[in-house]
Amino acid sequence: MALSGPTRYVRGVTNETLRRTPLFDRHQAAGAKTADFGGWDMPIEYSGVVAEHTAVRSAVGIFDVSHMGKLAVYGKGAVAFLNSLLTNDLDRIAAGQAQYSMLCNGDGGVID
Repeated sequence: MALSGPTRYVRGVTNETLRRTPLFDRHQAAGAKTADFGGWDMPIEYSGVVAEHTAVRSAVGIFDVSHMGKLAVYGKGAVAFLNSLLTNDLDRIAAGQAQYSMLCNGDGGVID
């Protein structure tokens, strides 16, 4: 099993060295204002907080979480192992797809 996630914040990091999510170009095309978020160049605002708040309350909002940690599990029995820990069923997604899920501890609580 291998874990990877956001790099630690390093004082003096410039926009040229900030990591970018796969959706960065779409954020830019949508007019996002971005800022350093733990070493990642992340959107913090589009049309303004009031307009965005209203949109989320009356329609829908989407948050890019692709900067968060990723988990890679390899080997025989990997799917069965993960299905014993996750709240979703990995057998229901195809290769190359992604699924947002939660890891559970032995008592069924969520590991954050």
